[in-house]
Amino acid sequence: MFTTEGPTFRELTVQALSSIERGYDLLAPKFDHTPFRTPERFLDATGEMLEALGPFDAGLDVCCGTGAGVGMLKPVCRKRVVGVDFSAGMLEAARESVPAEGAPAVDWVRADARELPFEGDFDLAVSFGAFGHFLPSERPAVFAGVHRALRPGGVFAFPIGAPQPLSSPLYWAMLGFDSVMRVRNALWRPSFVMYYRTFPLRGVSEDLERAGFAVRLLPMEEFGRREDGSPNWRLVVAERL
Repeated sequence: MFTTEGPTFRELTVQALSSIERGYDLLAPKFDHTPFRTPERFLDATGEMLEALGPFDAGLDVCCGTGAGVGMLKPVCRKRVVGVDFSAGMLEAARESVPAEGAPAVDWVRADARELPFEGDFDLAVSFGAFGHFLPSERPAVFAGVHRALRPGGVFAFPIGAPQPLSSPLYWAMLGFDSVMRVRNALWRPSFVMYYRTFPLRGVSEDLERAGFAVRLLPMEEFGRREDGSPNWRLVVAERL
């Protein structure tokens, strides 16, 4: 799973026993050499779909990490791209990995996604691989902040995978991971919130609609379909009403 340039088992253990912010500060220099970084395949597929929905002037990457989503947004947005994250270490790594030259302008903002400091500044927002860090009770605050950050008619887009069947090894791997994290958080402080099974499509769609979005789902055909014909991955496209 990890390259020789990635974190050691000891480093991952220290991260897992830290707070989310401190853990990612520690992991940031080696994050791009782990399987936790969003694969280029997902970024490219999302970028192609967003280009068809544009044009967009200003884009926001919520929980940008080391800047993979910001790099994807640069060809999609014409004037400005902003990455926001609450880990100073991840933002520092992002500044080093994403070229600042040329258009659009790139900015980095340190902030908590549950308290985004923007008001009608963007017409596109994205997020990749970060929603497991928010409990279901925290989703409304995140979605309300994105809603505020967007202009009327602005789009909030992110990929979401279909639930795994009981027969899938991945189903049991995710269940096992979430169970271990719940035990860890019950016994150890500070907590480290990271769950794989707390972001179901139905609940997410309902929270988006309550936040003031109109939601539609676009199949990401590049990732194939399940036996019942439903897509393995969808792009959630939530438009601010």
